[in-house]
Amino acid sequence: MIRVREVSVIDDDGESLGTLPTEEALSLAQDRDMDLVEVAPTANPPVCRIMDYGKHKYKASKKAHEAKKKQKIIHLKEVKFRPNTDQHDFDFKLRNVHRFLENGDKAKVVIFFKGREIVHREFGMRVLQRVAEATEEDAVIEQQAKQEGRTLVMILAPKNSKTKKGGSVKAQAVIEHAVAPAKVDPEQTAVPAPEPKQE
Repeated sequence: MIRVREVSVIDDDGESLGTLPTEEALSLAQDRDMDLVEVAPTANPPVCRIMDYGKHKYKASKKAHEAKKKQKIIHLKEVKFRPNTDQHDFDFKLRNVHRFLENGDKAKVVIFFKGREIVHREFGMRVLQRVAEATEEDAVIEQQAKQEGRTLVMILAPKNSKTKKGGSVKAQAVIEHAVAPAKVDPEQTAVPAPEPKQE
């Protein structure tokens, strides 16, 4: 309901008809078998447009639907491995990783440790490296291997999607922060001075 006495009117071709009494503008819209729609209520005077409101709503709804269809929703799919996963199980789960990446989704590769397995974290890192090497053609490493409680987590993203670093990452990078370098005893690694020759 338009309550003001006068409105600025735009016809259905987009041309301005100037300021008209509201009743006259309504009558003009009815004569064209159209609606008078308020498009800028805060203007002074408010701006109204003569249009087929039902047709306008339909076009707007169709446009929004088409835009939604074009949107790609990326999901984060989780695949769990064990540090001692056998070859058959590894191949089966690797196929799932490939399938997720081909569908445009990201893959969260998780290594789950039980009991004292966490002491030998390097076994889990080897599994992650095998996954990274097997998916190097299809994916980039979006998140490097990271420990979260009793798990190691690495996130892979399809190569055609945007990643934080925006580029391909070599599989070798998986083990970059895997295991801290062993402490070296300087006394054990010191090279002894040569003994003087006996005359």
